[in-house]
Amino acid sequence: MSRGIDNCNPGNIRLSKVFYRGEVQPSQDAAFKQFSSMEWGYRAMFVLLDTYARRYGLNTIRGMISRYAPPSENNTEAYIAAVCEWTGIAADEVLDTRSRRDMVPIVVAMSRIENGLPALRPQVEKGFDLTGWE
Repeated sequence: MSRGIDNCNPGNIRLSKVFYRGEVQPSQDAAFKQFSSMEWGYRAMFVLLDTYARRYGLNTIRGMISRYAPPSENNTEAYIAAVCEWTGIAADEVLDTRSRRDMVPIVVAMSRIENGLPALRPQVEKGFDLTGWE
């Protein structure tokens, strides 16, 4: 099983000072956050991507993933290309990060990249529901 799945952290969100609802503290992983369920881990992904849009103006797949998976640690262009291919959304299309229609497919694709296996869409949908946005 992948580290993200083991940690109920499908986005492999690194440890930071930010606390997300559903986060397990202290994390038993030295580098990554842990969540009490996959749904809370997906919620954290939605919240983080929304923060990128609101705080930094990153409201496209290219913008969000360039920050989320920087070239210093990842093949960012391949990551962007895969998310675009799997979602049918153009890399520079402006997104509403609080829209289920826009964001659930993106988080499903990101989880697939991060963990090497398809996300369970009902868990992703529940993660979006936990945001309380729609």
